[in-house]
Amino acid sequence: MTEYDYWKIFPKMPKKITIGDITVRDGFQHEEKFVSTEAKKFYLEELIFAGCRHIEVTNLGNPHLMPQFRDAEELLIHLRGERFRKKCERKGINYDDISLTCVTIRESAVDRAIKLKEKGIGPDRVLMMVSTEEEHHFANSGTTLPDYWKEAERCIKKCTDAGIKMNGTVSTIWGSPIGGATDMKDALEFTKRWLEIGASDVEHADHDGSASAPDVYRYFSMVLDEIPDPRFHIAHFHETKRVGAASVLAALQAGIINFEAAMGGLGGQPANFLDDCPVKGTGEYYYEDPRYVGLVTLEDTLVQIDEMGIQHGWDVDRILWLGKKLERTMGRRLRSEAILNGRTLKEGHIEYARPGLAKRKEKLGEAPAQKLPVEWGEKAVLPERCRVVR
Repeated sequence: MTEYDYWKIFPKMPKKITIGDITVRDGFQHEEKFVSTEAKKFYLEELIFAGCRHIEVTNLGNPHLMPQFRDAEELLIHLRGERFRKKCERKGINYDDISLTCVTIRESAVDRAIKLKEKGIGPDRVLMMVSTEEEHHFANSGTTLPDYWKEAERCIKKCTDAGIKMNGTVSTIWGSPIGGATDMKDALEFTKRWLEIGASDVEHADHDGSASAPDVYRYFSMVLDEIPDPRFHIAHFHETKRVGAASVLAALQAGIINFEAAMGGLGGQPANFLDDCPVKGTGEYYYEDPRYVGLVTLEDTLVQIDEMGIQHGWDVDRILWLGKKLERTMGRRLRSEAILNGRTLKEGHIEYARPGLAKRKEKLGEAPAQKLPVEWGEKAVLPERCRVVR
């Protein structure tokens, strides 16, 4: 007999996961208009109030390159301030459970994070990133892989001394928008290198949406075979082919418990234009149509996880409400389907019913709940042609 219990079919799939939000950092970095500081504060707060405990706040790199983050320090001051702490207390949120992350691609940004920590407003965690394909890595960092690895090792030691965790991100696992096909074994080796030099955890990133579900399952199975504690691993998927939900499912089936997402499916390569002015960003875009760039949507991912019966700790309805607000902030329709269609309905929309069903059934002599002709047998009897596989 076929097994119908999902967790027996996929015994490694978790029943409880963590979803971190990166809307205000990765999501907004792709926008070609400056998102106001007040709006960023609003979304950071609301995401935390809705259940987020791992949140990316900003990028501490040079604001000349990415002016979307010129308000980085103000955002950290706000989240470290007494007013926000009291808001959390009133809502029953343990402030110490909240982890604030900042992206620090180069050593100068790491040094900035440490100085902010000394001032009492720094992040709990920072992030550096390598790509297994060196042209992609060079486009993002401006240096070679060997040189960057030595820089990362120095930075991890600095962060450890300062009481800051370091996340090591591995990109181009399933392909590179610049160099093309990649080997997943390289990403596994890079993951082990990050942990060897002291990273607290590793983000496994599909930054250009190259991943397919079978390869996601194969990759994370390889990773967990060698580094079996799932707390070390975070799955980060982008959408370019509208198959991100399949990648999330495949990672779950492999045993991954930590994920990242952004509201509205925002995100992607840092903008090279802001408001009315060209800016450096990370150079020319890797794609031709910005409609097909961004992360898996937080709203849709939460609905997917929630309806699978997996615990996640978020207020899904509050996030669906917040997603509608974000569309007004961005001034356009975003990529979440869940903010329009919500969860799978159990009560239905009886207001859409065609009038007259009850009278029609009464006229035909049918009982109110009757669904089959009374003269039919209680159970269907399949013909022989349906009983054999040809």
